Amino acid sequence: MTSPAPLPPARDPVGWLNNQPYILLTLTSLFWAGNIVLARHVGDHVPPITLTTIRWFGVFLILLPFAWPHLKRDWTVLRAHLPLMLFLSLIGFAYNNAISFWAMQYTQALNALLIQSSGPLFVAMWSLVLFGVRLTGAQLAGIALSLMGVLTIILRGDFSALASISFNKGDVMFGSSLVSFGLYSALMLRRPVTHQLSLISFTTCCGAMMLVPFSVWEFSTGAVLKFDFLTLATLAYVLIFPSTLAYTFFNRGLALIGPNRAAPFFHLVPVFGSAMAILLLGEQLRLFHLVGYALVLAGVVIASRRGSARK
Repeated sequence: MTSPAPLPPARDPVGWLNNQPYILLTLTSLFWAGNIVLARHVGDHVPPITLTTIRWFGVFLILLPFAWPHLKRDWTVLRAHLPLMLFLSLIGFAYNNAISFWAMQYTQALNALLIQSSGPLFVAMWSLVLFGVRLTGAQLAGIALSLMGVLTIILRGDFSALASISFNKGDVMFGSSLVSFGLYSALMLRRPVTHQLSLISFTTCCGAMMLVPFSVWEFSTGAVLKFDFLTLATLAYVLIFPSTLAYTFFNRGLALIGPNRAAPFFHLVPVFGSAMAILLLGEQLRLFHLVGYALVLAGVVIASRRGSARK
């Protein structure tokens, strides 16, 4: 009697996704795409520092049941690298997010998108300054090409519009958040070897605690949360998509392919943002959209492919 053939091993979609850096980084950009417009829309409704504090405490509480076994196992390693872990919490979670939400009270989404397009350059700058890691020719060409695509989308194909854009203190604040996040991305190369849930739960908790005194100060100025549908919807979106999922995916993507190859995916944020405007807000699809999308995607592919990494 012939024994039945063994069943094929069951697929683990989470395990598969965890080893797909390009999908992880693309999803990260998709989740971040709504953040700038959302921050601008709710700027007068949700205090930025309070929002950021709730954001990271919320992410920590969401992840804690899953991260607890890993935290217990990795605690000795995390404690041994405490100065670095606290610094990553400060620049990647506390300062970066609070200042970017705060900046949106003083600037326009267009300016923020223009400034955000320089994100890969800050990652490359810190990687070079701290660790001597230079961009390869392919990475530089890919970043430049995708940057042209971003500008094509944002400026609606009219590059002369750059001359009419003015910048203010909100733009400086938003720019400093990118400098901070570029440093965070570069320093992730020196993170201790732990489970990714240990890393993100530890840093989000520390980042939130760093912001508590500033939240108290913000409350003392009369800036308070308005508990209505807009606030609850904002918190739900921010907690789940651009925070819990995006940072987990982004950290894993960095671990798999490194900061210089991951950074060009920042340029997908305005691509997704404009696509959302077309699909959800009824904006008309135009030729400059298609040209910009093609340039960004070509640049990301060139800069992030395996062969672009410096040996």
